[in-house]
Amino acid sequence: MVSQAHSPTKADDQSQMFDTKSSDEIRSVAGASIVCLDLVDSTNAEALRIARTGERGPLWVIAKEQSMGRGRRGATWASAAGNLHATLMLTDPASPAAAPQLGFVAGLALHDAAVSAVPALAPQLALKWPNDLLCAGRKIAGILVEGEGDPVAVAVGIGVNCRHHPEGTEFPATDFTAEGGDVVAIALFDHLAVAMQTRLAQWNRSAGFPGIRTAWLSRALGIGKQIRIRLSDREMIGRFEAIDDAGQLLLRTPDGEVEAVAAGDVFPFCQAA
Repeated sequence: MVSQAHSPTKADDQSQMFDTKSSDEIRSVAGASIVCLDLVDSTNAEALRIARTGERGPLWVIAKEQSMGRGRRGATWASAAGNLHATLMLTDPASPAAAPQLGFVAGLALHDAAVSAVPALAPQLALKWPNDLLCAGRKIAGILVEGEGDPVAVAVGIGVNCRHHPEGTEFPATDFTAEGGDVVAIALFDHLAVAMQTRLAQWNRSAGFPGIRTAWLSRALGIGKQIRIRLSDREMIGRFEAIDDAGQLLLRTPDGEVEAVAAGDVFPFCQAA
């Protein structure tokens, strides 16, 4: 369980944040402990701080707001109240080399949760490599996996635009309210926690990744289509063939070669040549 220094907030604070739950009901969920905060710099940062105290998890950290939310590659993540900001901390979930697969596990769980919470939007939902959830082609959620230590403590951060979304982003964004899906953050989290437990069991410390990979690909946007990928030093254009056993994107370039891309930003497919 969580050490006293990082115990859940007082019951009255919890009831203000999650007005549909009592304090006893939110101390654990789907086999994991839970810490609920009004404000934190980053749920990932807090989860890793807790791990340094000796907590091994599984542990969820949820915050009403983040002051320094972040996404992949150092991007800022807008963290307004009303959206979901959650991190699942796990210790030694698999070998360090396999830990990045958790992004795909979390992506599937997030897709499952969104379909369960807002079934009317299910046809509009799709996964975008490596770890975003789209609704009607616009980004509605993102995942950031970070780890440290030996044995490795992994923070699987999940941010979902439930009520608000940023404007003027390079990749268009949206939120569930804007798309006609009325879901509050804690209700979505209930679905997410259960879905994450199920998908982690399927993954089975990476032994089940082939099944995760197949399920992820069946929900992915852009398979077989031309896409544009921005790398740290260049851009690539080609056809999105699949992902490999390591989760790398397989891109067929204009010269017919297939390149494995480990990290990059995929932009709206309509913008690809």
